[in-house]
Amino acid sequence: MDLEAVRTFLAVVDSGRFRQAADELGITQQAVSKRVAALEKELGARLLTRTARGASLSIDGQAFLPHARALLQAEARAVASVRPGHRALRVDVLGRRLAPAALLQGFHRAHPDVELDVVTLFDADTAVAALRAGTIDASFRAVTRPGSRLPEGIEAVPVLDEPIQLLTGPAHTLAGARDVTPARLVGHRIWVPGIVSGTEWAAYYADLADAFGLTIEVTGPDFGTEPLLDTVADSPELATFVGAQTRLVWPEGHGLRRVPVHGPTPVYPHSLLWAVDNPHPALLALREHLATTEPDALPTPFRPCGDIWTPSWARPRERPSAA
Repeated sequence: MDLEAVRTFLAVVDSGRFRQAADELGITQQAVSKRVAALEKELGARLLTRTARGASLSIDGQAFLPHARALLQAEARAVASVRPGHRALRVDVLGRRLAPAALLQGFHRAHPDVELDVVTLFDADTAVAALRAGTIDASFRAVTRPGSRLPEGIEAVPVLDEPIQLLTGPAHTLAGARDVTPARLVGHRIWVPGIVSGTEWAAYYADLADAFGLTIEVTGPDFGTEPLLDTVADSPELATFVGAQTRLVWPEGHGLRRVPVHGPTPVYPHSLLWAVDNPHPALLALREHLATTEPDALPTPFRPCGDIWTPSWARPRERPSAA
């Protein structure tokens, strides 16, 4: 159905005259008559009756009138849904328990008026493809490519260096340590199921293992977080790595320990990715928020301590200058 014809019909109804409707729409009176006639032909019913005083609704016109108004209201809602600033900002956080989700929650607290749509895509390639297609507005990822080799039109900026911690069960030899150095982890079995070849986290852990001579095991199926915690809690030998801001909940009887790793502190380099031609105003607000946010509110064990280690491909995060 031609919505311009419907709009013209409503203009005639509301003004009561074809000439006045033409003036309001900025078209000729003849064009108004043609549009109304075309609409009546499409519907197979006469909608308006010409009178000496202008135009009045026929019985069919009275029946069609509320639906005509509903059509234009639906059009207005459809246009508003994709107009920049009128739809939710869609952001990929990789996992809802991970640090990027906490960063996005911080943005939501600072900007409660911004509507968010949070999604979890699998890997960086999938996220970049979604950014290029416009199905998401931003993504938190570790960028393993040099910045110049990102696809054209995609930008990235580092937003968080997240310390990596050792997670052990209560019987593990390192469970009582206040902190450990990477060198002290040599020879210990560190189990990280779910590492998938070609992903950014696979690249990170491969470089971490090479840099410090660590043994990171990826054997066995990945049944999710809870089975991993169950296994680590019961083992005197197995430990795993977790991000300092990864949210974990386990039964009280597990007695798991989160042991900071320092000297140097391995950090996972989270970046924000977006398409440069994305006009959503909330995207700029998100970028500005992340650029000025420091993790100083975190407890000391959750912050990088002293020297840090990141893979060679990671771009350092620029710190806000002091006022």
